[in-house]
Amino acid sequence: MTLTDVRTEDRYRTRTADPVDLIERAEPTVWAGVDGPLDAATLAAHDARGYSQYPGLLSPAEVRAYLDELTRLASDEKLKADERTIVEKESAEVRSIFEVHKISDLIAELVRDPRVLDRARQILGSEVYVHQSRVNYMPGFKGKGFYWHSDFETWHAEDGMPLPRAVSMSIALTDNYPFNGGLMVMPGSQRTFVPCVGETPADHYKASLKEQEIGVPSREHITQLAATYGIDQFTGPAGSALMFDSNIMHGSGNNITPFPRSNIFVVFNSVENSLVEPYAAPSPRPDFIAARTFTPLSR
Repeated sequence: MTLTDVRTEDRYRTRTADPVDLIERAEPTVWAGVDGPLDAATLAAHDARGYSQYPGLLSPAEVRAYLDELTRLASDEKLKADERTIVEKESAEVRSIFEVHKISDLIAELVRDPRVLDRARQILGSEVYVHQSRVNYMPGFKGKGFYWHSDFETWHAEDGMPLPRAVSMSIALTDNYPFNGGLMVMPGSQRTFVPCVGETPADHYKASLKEQEIGVPSREHITQLAATYGIDQFTGPAGSALMFDSNIMHGSGNNITPFPRSNIFVVFNSVENSLVEPYAAPSPRPDFIAARTFTPLSR
């Protein structure tokens, strides 16, 4: 199955010329229909907060193996010159490597691991495919964060994802402290879609993956959401994992500590929510950022 040009009604209008009011989400956070490893209490908490945490998802030995793999990937000069590798705007150090489940056999196995895949299937209530995968490097002293944003806003506007029926898993390969740029989320904010102002330029991804300026919510909306929902932060030892809804408001600060922060990041989208033409961009982003082959994952 591949990209179609048939769009559903646009419930989540964004990238407008003038400000638009916040939009209450109609779809659930947790979809029914598929059994899995999560108990009722965990599902209820994920539904309410928009995220759930899994300490010790990976063993210490697995963490070491994946860290070695990240080191190997970052030191591959041919891969560093590949378009799938994003470098820091100022230092030119590797920031992210996209489509990593197609580059690394080890990570290809991980996205199909029942500890990962079965949780995604259960939350989304369907078979799933990998919309996006990447490894993130946030080195000590100079790792740059990302401003507040909703992933779904970007995926809807620039990739043509119809509905917020996607979930991300971030697997920590280094200890996440409150002070080394850990991910911050606004619990419950997944129920509110925040439209953004500004037309999407052509090839916007080339700049936005280093520093996003279009598709950024206003300070007024961020203030409103923070007052309503508050802010939680993902902390925990290496091997911990966080699953979070595609529409949750989240961001991270710079890492000025000596402690690096690296993770594996996988986005699962429901096969029933496959991409159409972008809702607010002149053309789709490349496949390595937003996959357009919707074959369900299997073990």
